[in-house]
Amino acid sequence: MPVRLNALAQFRTGRTTRRVLQLLVGLAGYGAAVMTLVRSGLGAAGWNVLTEGTATTLGISFGWATNLISLSVLLAWIPLRELPGLGTLLNVAVVGFAADATAVVLPSPQGTFTGIAYLVVGLVALAFFDALYLGAQFGSGPRDGIMTGLVRLTRLPVAAVRTGIDVAVAGAGWLLGGTVGAGTVLVALCTGPLVGLFLPRVAVRLPAGEAEDRHTR
Repeated sequence: MPVRLNALAQFRTGRTTRRVLQLLVGLAGYGAAVMTLVRSGLGAAGWNVLTEGTATTLGISFGWATNLISLSVLLAWIPLRELPGLGTLLNVAVVGFAADATAVVLPSPQGTFTGIAYLVVGLVALAFFDALYLGAQFGSGPRDGIMTGLVRLTRLPVAAVRTGIDVAVAGAGWLLGGTVGAGTVLVALCTGPLVGLFLPRVAVRLPAGEAEDRHTR
């Protein structure tokens, strides 16, 4: 799990340039991975099913629906006592627009094999870039803040909490008209374990993090 720091402490802990670059790459890559899964046509991640259903219901683009959901989900941070940061703000600003930009340049898959390739690449990329931006230690994005907050409060593994959230939001998205497929099940079951695998390997080590963390509780 990333170190829990308030917004000021996030900048005081050092290695700022490296962490900001990692944050931006992670967020842009996450948005591209989201659209890759959607384009596969085999079922997107749970949050993306909810986003697709919201976009269809409201008649807006996928990217704008992503940003709208991000802002709405921030309300759930209040009872979880999550700490926002630069990563929280940039998540709202970057992910949706990266997804829309990817939709412009990424062609639709031709045939089942290509669709499966989109699904596999999108799944691994989603988990990797999710871990990459979380590991920058600039705070969680709105959706991942639900995960990190519940992990902290319940002390359950990241994989279990992430999987439960993905299943719940996929169901809500399906009710709104989002597309649920075999890929949705695969993403729901695999994203949590993959994030748990990648996160310890890409998280930036902050020597002063633990000391700062005690001041944020």
